[in-house]
Amino acid sequence: MPPAPPPRVSVIVPAYNAMPELTRAITSAMDQTLGLDQIEIIAVNDGSTDDTGAELERLAQGCPALRVVHQENSGCAGRPRNTGLDLARGDFVFFLDSDDYLGPDALRRMVAMADENGTDVVLGKIASVGGRAVPRAVFSHNQPRTDVFSSAAYLTLGPWKLFRRSLIERLRLRFPPYRNCEDKPFTVAAYLNASGISVVADYDCYYVRYREDRSNLTLVAGDLVHRMDGIGLCFETVARYLEPGPRRDRLMRRHVEWELCGPLRGLLWRESEEDARERFYPRFRHWARTWATDAICRQIDAPDRLLVHLLRADRFEDVMTVARNAKEDARRGHVVDKGRVYWAHPFFRDPAAAVPDECFDVTDRLPVRHRLEGARWREDGVLELTGHAYIEHVAALRPGTELVLRRYQSDRPEVRLPTTPRPAPGLPEDGRYEMAGFTAEIDPATADGGAPLERGLWNIYLDVRAQGVSRTVRFGGTREGGEATHPKPRSVTAGPGGRTTVVTPYFTPYGNFSLDVGQVAHHLDAPCQVTEASWRGSRSGVLAVSGRLTGAGDAGEGGGRLRLRAESGTGEVREVPVRHDGPSGDFTVRLPVRRLARGVWTLTLVTGGDGAEPCRATVVPRFGGLAGTRWLRFGRPYYAKPLSWGPAMALAFEVAPVKVATAARRRLRRLPLFRPALFRPGTGGRGASPARGRGRAPAG
Repeated sequence: MPPAPPPRVSVIVPAYNAMPELTRAITSAMDQTLGLDQIEIIAVNDGSTDDTGAELERLAQGCPALRVVHQENSGCAGRPRNTGLDLARGDFVFFLDSDDYLGPDALRRMVAMADENGTDVVLGKIASVGGRAVPRAVFSHNQPRTDVFSSAAYLTLGPWKLFRRSLIERLRLRFPPYRNCEDKPFTVAAYLNASGISVVADYDCYYVRYREDRSNLTLVAGDLVHRMDGIGLCFETVARYLEPGPRRDRLMRRHVEWELCGPLRGLLWRESEEDARERFYPRFRHWARTWATDAICRQIDAPDRLLVHLLRADRFEDVMTVARNAKEDARRGHVVDKGRVYWAHPFFRDPAAAVPDECFDVTDRLPVRHRLEGARWREDGVLELTGHAYIEHVAALRPGTELVLRRYQSDRPEVRLPTTPRPAPGLPEDGRYEMAGFTAEIDPATADGGAPLERGLWNIYLDVRAQGVSRTVRFGGTREGGEATHPKPRSVTAGPGGRTTVVTPYFTPYGNFSLDVGQVAHHLDAPCQVTEASWRGSRSGVLAVSGRLTGAGDAGEGGGRLRLRAESGTGEVREVPVRHDGPSGDFTVRLPVRRLARGVWTLTLVTGGDGAEPCRATVVPRFGGLAGTRWLRFGRPYYAKPLSWGPAMALAFEVAPVKVATAARRRLRRLPLFRPALFRPGTGGRGASPARGRGRAPAG
């Protein structure tokens, strides 16, 4: 009899004194919609002294997919996970902690995402039970294919993810035996070597919770002695796979903030004087000097910047003072001086402390509070906006806020328009921001220095100013509801010959206020309805757009007056005539995207516009299932990546050549590379570390 095919997923569950939470964890894996014929569950009893072992055996009696392993207590979560990895046969591995549980459809969704996109790591949305902190930024939307530089994935380094097992075995990845932070280096190595990362954000895949007796390792092994080895290995792992430069700094910043400054501020001063000075401080100082580059220091917040400066200068006593008083000092006020805002820490401009001002500069990190309260067209064709905006901690004295209009994907100069200050009662801090209100006017016919606004999409910003301090932010993300902030499209007559342009105020998918100036015509008599947009052939570079003529569509000469129009950001136009079939008016028109020049192209279906009759247009919308495509042009690979923006979510494409370095990296990632073991004791590779300690870190 031939051997049974391997399962799709090996679910590995480390368990130590895990009752009563263990039962739900295991049954959540048994109840997956993926099916038990596609899953193996490897539960490792790590020397438990409660009923964990007996419960696992009971559950295994009714579930052939559950394999139970009993071993002596290792004192950490990493070793039982490694035991599971040594036994795993699945295409993928998922690490399920014994105090957490899975959503019923979690594994099916994550496996499908990995299969469809060829990715090696899949993040399933994490949900909190009982108030435990969970990451949120990375789960704002589904991401079929991304990486740690294009998403917020690096903010979650816990092991509760779907990993392709071939990646783990190619890297010979195993968990170091630490009591805390053992999972972060493992996940970092997987992230940096993965062919791609996917994110399932539309379903709660993984539920994290604290145990009833609060015995999670995150809580009971949270002191410095259990963290230090894992922290050091985080830095070493990033350095192992990334050369010095902006990409490395981007990831190192997270570890400087969370793994260096966070524990130092919260835990170092709690240690004995001897341990703090001799055992822990030298390692913190080494990390600050080695990994916290000047570029990182310019990006981190002032409290972290101050600590790193003192560590680099080897000022132990001052480090302890700053760490010990961190909570009290965080509530101190701010000093405004010459257009900059500084944290009023006791060390600020204290000659005895001798700390440079840049360690306290918070100007670029102060929140800007703003709200769009009204937007309406006046009878004279001017769009009037009302709202308020202020920089937190900077009193709105002599406010000079300006409206800033920037044309999308254009290097042309921005348009700046003044605002008129007005009172804004009801804002916090005893009238400090009383004059933060404003009224702004946008006249599309004259806004650009007396000239009309150019055709295109215009994003609206606020340059908020007070006391010489200036911060520029995107406008409209917070606004009043209802019709007060939703003005309708308006025809504006301006320019040579009294040309009429339709100006449409709208909100982007991120909620920000923008203007569409003649980019997409809005008419009730649209010539057709678009039903589908898809590629013809996997690598042909030909887009097929299907639809149906409406009563307003001109079918003369077989519908020849209807054209599919592609227009680039530089004004270049390509049109393809549309032919319809039969009396139904159904049509399919093909656009050879592969022939378009490099740039961003928007798509519409248009009729008329030849002087004899007015132009009528229908946008080609972005269809959710439409992915990108590639083709060869003169032997070089090109791609078209669908984009979507504007009031009607119009479809557009970015056409560009594939970067040679990017293509080479993708090919290399698919080769069966053999690299030295990262975490196996005795391998001698950079980043290897002997076995010590235990751990599990928060979801962050």
